[in-house]
Amino acid sequence: MSAIPQAIPSRLRQGELSLGHIISATLANIAPAMSFYFSFSVITDGAGVAAPLTILTAMVAVLFLANTLAEFSKLTPSAGSFVTFIGKAFGPTAAVASAIFLIFGYILAGSAVVAIMGGWTAETLHKYLGINIPWEILTFVSIVGVGLMTVRGVKLSTAWAAAAFWVELGILLLVGFAILFVHGGLNLHPFDPHFLAGGFKGLGLGFPIAIFLFIGWENASMMAEESKEPRKLVPRALFSSVIVIGLLYTFLAYATEVGFGYDVKALAGASVPFVDITAKVLGGIVVLLYIAGITSIFGSLIGLVNAQSRILFNSGREGLLPGHFGAVHADHKTPWAAISTFLLIALALLFMFAEGKDPVDYFGEAATCGTIPVAIIYCITNLALPFYVWRTHRSNFSAIRHAVLPVLGALAMIMPIWGLVSPGQPYPFNIYPYIAIAVLVVAFLYARSVVKKDPQMGQRIGSVIADE
Repeated sequence: MSAIPQAIPSRLRQGELSLGHIISATLANIAPAMSFYFSFSVITDGAGVAAPLTILTAMVAVLFLANTLAEFSKLTPSAGSFVTFIGKAFGPTAAVASAIFLIFGYILAGSAVVAIMGGWTAETLHKYLGINIPWEILTFVSIVGVGLMTVRGVKLSTAWAAAAFWVELGILLLVGFAILFVHGGLNLHPFDPHFLAGGFKGLGLGFPIAIFLFIGWENASMMAEESKEPRKLVPRALFSSVIVIGLLYTFLAYATEVGFGYDVKALAGASVPFVDITAKVLGGIVVLLYIAGITSIFGSLIGLVNAQSRILFNSGREGLLPGHFGAVHADHKTPWAAISTFLLIALALLFMFAEGKDPVDYFGEAATCGTIPVAIIYCITNLALPFYVWRTHRSNFSAIRHAVLPVLGALAMIMPIWGLVSPGQPYPFNIYPYIAIAVLVVAFLYARSVVKKDPQMGQRIGSVIADE
């Protein structure tokens, strides 16, 4: 049963994060090394040589989504992000259901990152130092370390995430330029639409995975309450992060194709193309990519725990979910209860469903299942913007920013969502749409129940403004 919050709600420490902090933390959460390592072969298999063009197209689509969160954040910046924005537009039942549905997706996807953290670290230690530590132990240590760090302070943990990202970025750029320099044979075929496999169909096949490379781009909006001037900095961080990460992916994709001599079949057949071609072309330098993988996953885990736990926290603080989720640490002003809950459930899911599996396999399965609710919430939030602005800020309504671009953002998500839920997928991916439907039904029924018992809930949605 939803608990009604106190008259004076708990607050996070305001003004802690600069624009650089927010952008770095967002980029760290996206985890370009981790995401690119395990996704690019799939994109190439669908799109062919022009896979980098597919990534640029996905970047444009995500910019439509960034516009939606930016416009919401200018008007009502909130740690509740998607939940607050959907609730403002469609009411308390939609807000509560969205909170449960989205948090489910985030925690499940988070458990995938937790698994790959232990798995990738264990493999690196074994490969280069001959040390054999079970990945489960490394996973548990990572959970405890990240949990303590994120509770100790958002500025501290964000600084660590940023440092991990900058190490990762430096290595990726160094290796990418080295491949181009050593291999040569540069041309612009990867950016020529004529080289899309099957034309527009090839773009469509690669596009869903390219979209999911960007997951995590939204985290700046969740850090609004702890940001300096959130109405200005959050929109800047959203757009900057999407553009920077899109250009980085495009560069890495181009370098990988050059390294493979534009041989799409060989590239698509590689397990981790960027790592494999680096080992072949540059030899022992490939160890740097294993280090980048560790820093990438570490930074991502910090970023996602920091940002995504804020939605659970704000939902508890405003009474959408049980009030104990809204507890704040007395000294550090961090949402310790939400952080602890996020990590403990992620760990429980991991050990319930990853037993006997390779961490990489669990990563793919959990990330896919968790992405379904996230992608659907992306789409709904885009549709929420025109309703909210037209009803509450009509004098500021812009047909382009508040209608056309959000609709384009919603349309851009149809293909990725369909790719996740379309029939005919192998087990266990074929059952994930039914899991998502079941969670959504339970979330809706719970929402109807608590809203009926607490008719004042709608007035509390978004009541804690980030800069007030």
